[in-house]
Amino acid sequence: MEALFVIAQACVVIGAIVLGVRTGGVGLGLWGVAGTLVLVFAFRLPPGSPPVDAFFIIIAVITASAAMQAAGGIDYLVAIASKIIQRNPRRLTYVAPLVSFLFTVLAGTGNIYFALIPVIYETAYRNGQRPERALAASTVTSALGITASPVSAAMAAYLVLLEPSGFSLVKILAITVPSAIVACLLTSFVQQRLGKELLDDPEFLKRVEEGRVEIPAALAGEAASRGIAVRSTAAASSGDSGASTTSDTSGSASGSAPPPGGPAAIEHVVPKGGATAAWIFLSATFMVVLMGLFPVLRPSFPTGEDGAMEPIGMSPVIEMLMFTAALVIILVRRVKPAAIVEQSLLKSGFVAAIALFGIAWMADTFISANQKTIIEPLGGFIDVAPLFLAVVLFLVAGLTTSQSATTNTIIPIALAAGLGPGVITAMWPSLVGVWLFPANGSQIAVVETDLTGSTKLSQIPVWHSFTIPMLVAWVGTVAAGLVIQLLVP
Repeated sequence: MEALFVIAQACVVIGAIVLGVRTGGVGLGLWGVAGTLVLVFAFRLPPGSPPVDAFFIIIAVITASAAMQAAGGIDYLVAIASKIIQRNPRRLTYVAPLVSFLFTVLAGTGNIYFALIPVIYETAYRNGQRPERALAASTVTSALGITASPVSAAMAAYLVLLEPSGFSLVKILAITVPSAIVACLLTSFVQQRLGKELLDDPEFLKRVEEGRVEIPAALAGEAASRGIAVRSTAAASSGDSGASTTSDTSGSASGSAPPPGGPAAIEHVVPKGGATAAWIFLSATFMVVLMGLFPVLRPSFPTGEDGAMEPIGMSPVIEMLMFTAALVIILVRRVKPAAIVEQSLLKSGFVAAIALFGIAWMADTFISANQKTIIEPLGGFIDVAPLFLAVVLFLVAGLTTSQSATTNTIIPIALAAGLGPGVITAMWPSLVGVWLFPANGSQIAVVETDLTGSTKLSQIPVWHSFTIPMLVAWVGTVAAGLVIQLLVP
């Protein structure tokens, strides 16, 4: 009978997650709270501990990020990333994924990648490269940046869970950062060898014939030698208005002929003071890492009955530093507080915080009340097959499309089952599974931006342009992490 009750409770948890995913947005968190209500009132389970620390870390970080965005700091970071990408067109499939990863790490959010999509596409297209290679790889590696960023929402959730075990932020980053870089390079190496060249791609040639896209100038000579008609801008625009050209930030069309010195650079206008705002935010991020690396820098207070002095935890440190960074940006750059509330980063971060709160509270309620029924059998299974954790993280991330919610749902089970924090951290980047289904804005944006048709989805939901780079990145980062964690004390 007890087993039936546990199964019924599990159905409530799974059902809440499924309905939350279908509702979208804050709906994921709200369904999580509704599931908690059912578990408490219908099944009489004691309510678990809501993730208060993780919730406020996210609020603090997104407030600082939104202040930076309002002051033009995000534009500054995007401008730097754009220049790096465009200066290395021949190595685009390697450079773009690394840049996407790095700037996601710095900003703590994958939203910064949206601004890089047209830059990567234009650079690939103008230089006659298959855009799918760089675009798909960059999309995937931007997710790796979430588990390597000290100020991401998922890291906030993960840090709070591992802090009691003494596994610090610095130890986490010592595993996730190098393993992610290895995965980035491996993904780029494989991706560079996938797909046909543009002039051999039937879909691209079909779009050229229909006038939906032009042969880039870099391929005009080869196309002419093959007898492929090179359509002019006027001819292309007559075939499919609105789809033949894509305006970049400099106002030039993607299909127009480049100037004699080479393709015109895509320029990003940075508001005055944007660099200052970005450096204030990055300085606060550096302080977070520094405080984690050297606990002696944190104030110590007596704890426990013996009155031993211990430094304060990283949760309040992150909250204080990030809220202060937001205030400094407001004062230095004279940003109106009302403008911060209107920023897209604040809105998306709030959605992530609500999703984390609801799902984590429901998961903790369910797990805490069923320790013997769930944790002990799972612990035995993990002892036999530890890699099972990586598979579960990957699949749940794909189903929920939320790294932070997946973290708070699965990681407590792994910790309670007795798996070491180093091994768990090595497998944690399996959250790259968020790209399993084409349900993310980044994936849709990439497909819509790529006018050549090289980046695409398919009728099979789990098979698309992002599938192979996602699997390569997953295997690469977990394998590298499992080796690296052996070196972390």
